[in-house]
Amino acid sequence: MNFLFPILAAFLQTGSVVLDKTILSFKKFDFRTYVGVSFPLSFFITLFIFILFRPPLSVELFFGWSLGLILLSCAITIITNVLYYRALSFEDLSEMETLGLLTAIPAIIFSSFIFPDERNYYILIPALVSSLAILWSHWEKRHFKIAKKTLPFFIWAFSAAPLSAALSKVLLISWNPISLEVVRSGITALAIWLMFAKAAKRVSIRNFSLLFLTNIFTTVAWLLFYFSYQRLGIVHTALLFSLQPFLVYASAVLILKEPFHWKKTIAFLVVLLSIAAAQVMS
Repeated sequence: MNFLFPILAAFLQTGSVVLDKTILSFKKFDFRTYVGVSFPLSFFITLFIFILFRPPLSVELFFGWSLGLILLSCAITIITNVLYYRALSFEDLSEMETLGLLTAIPAIIFSSFIFPDERNYYILIPALVSSLAILWSHWEKRHFKIAKKTLPFFIWAFSAAPLSAALSKVLLISWNPISLEVVRSGITALAIWLMFAKAAKRVSIRNFSLLFLTNIFTTVAWLLFYFSYQRLGIVHTALLFSLQPFLVYASAVLILKEPFHWKKTIAFLVVLLSIAAAQVMS
């Protein structure tokens, strides 16, 4: 039943990003305010889950390379999310999610090279096929189409994704996902608060309630995602989680009335077929 972890995470994260785009569309609510409030909220939600389940967390876990790897992981998370939400405030939700899926390509390839347990070709090949289908959906007139305001996020995420995935996999060898995430989210929340505390103070009660809801969704989603990393591996998780951009794309078209793109629709059908093929063959 481990395959349910990334699938449930995909549904929860879909609800979160649709709420994110709705919140960022409000007047006088920019990405600085969103990030400044969301990361501390996510930490307190993770802390509540940690207290509820009481997973192991000992001082010995910080010995050796662990603390350095955690700090590096937090730095990547901060930069990625600031660039992502900055781009999301300008760009269509469906565009951002399809670009997000493309960052799985270098993570999949890199992981299959450095981790022997990730070289299951019944999973690796469908995962690459699904990612390449998304790449094709953005190819227009002999070039890769991407908005200028989205480009910094894409370049960074595409470059950092392999390292981020590898760091999580290495840390999860000895860490419980909830314990790891409460530490990482605490460090990240503190850094974000120091950067955006002034912007975070301008939040109404209505907006705060929506932010609280979206952070419940995304916090639980990423915990499930990391449990999947631990039990299924990076490649299998990336393949199953690729369902999420399809759900977001459908939501963006049906709920937010964003434009329909036939190439993206075909690409997401390829994603679904790739997931089905991998599950049958594995």
